[in-house]
Amino acid sequence: MAAWPVVGHEWALDLLARGLRGGRPSHAYLITGPAQVGKTTVARAFAQALVCERQTGTPCGECKTCQRVTQGRYPDIQFIAASKNNIQIDQVRAIQTDAAIAPLEGKHKVFIIREIEQATAPAANALLKTLEEPAPQVILLLTTAHRDRVLPTIISRCQVIGLRPLPLAQVQEALQTRWGVDEERAALLARLSAGRLGWAVAAHTTPELWLARAKYLDDLLTLMSAGHLGRLAYAETLSRNGDEIELALGLWAAWWRDVLLVQRGLPQALLNLDRKTQVLQQADLFRPEQVTGALTDLTQALRRIKANVNARLALDVLVLRLPKPAVL
Repeated sequence: MAAWPVVGHEWALDLLARGLRGGRPSHAYLITGPAQVGKTTVARAFAQALVCERQTGTPCGECKTCQRVTQGRYPDIQFIAASKNNIQIDQVRAIQTDAAIAPLEGKHKVFIIREIEQATAPAANALLKTLEEPAPQVILLLTTAHRDRVLPTIISRCQVIGLRPLPLAQVQEALQTRWGVDEERAALLARLSAGRLGWAVAAHTTPELWLARAKYLDDLLTLMSAGHLGRLAYAETLSRNGDEIELALGLWAAWWRDVLLVQRGLPQALLNLDRKTQVLQQADLFRPEQVTGALTDLTQALRRIKANVNARLALDVLVLRLPKPAVL
């Protein structure tokens, strides 16, 4: 039997394959999990299995249909993503119109809708109608990193597949064998990814992401010795870079986590291995209660920003509360 073109997530793939082999796939799936954990990869692989000419329950990867899916040239599989940070009702209406038409080639017409939590209220309600009265040939594959933001009525009409982060050893092995990353860098990327292979690959193949990591970690170290005006000026600048706020705060949280682990005698569990010397220095400069306080503040700031609280206000509070080195 052919292997899935996916690293890890074996239990989820087995569940999907059983539905295919039994001839009873669900009309809609909601694939959840952290950002860049592999949700779209799993959705694409399952869509490929649905239309594969051999119909074995897994994509063969060799037939013309599988090859065209890989190349993005198969007409009965469509990807829908947010436009201007939202999935608009016009996009859902286009799905409904297309869903009413028979597949051009195979038995199924598959729509992969990424980040369904970004659907506007009218778009989500329109999609709900499609989920309630699905056409027999249509299968919807929805993905989200924020299940709590998806309408409960949409969730209830989907089979939910929750993806979990991969073991770090599996991420490292995939980086070395599939992407040719050397062992030391693969180990670092695996740790920083927290089991999200998509993030690790992006960090390896996209220099801008790696540079952004360095920038935001350096910014954090600079901010802690800055005065109130400098901190507020930085918060204003960061608040205008909406797409990077969660990236920056996530990196800062991982940094404080490492500092706390060193203080608790667990340096072997560091994520930022390439900055171990700096982490050790920070562990000496701050009291443990300062570090745990910084982590709490970051968690609260992230929660507020995700809840659409004014980003500038949340960042102002966060940077003003960043600790200064303790007097030793």
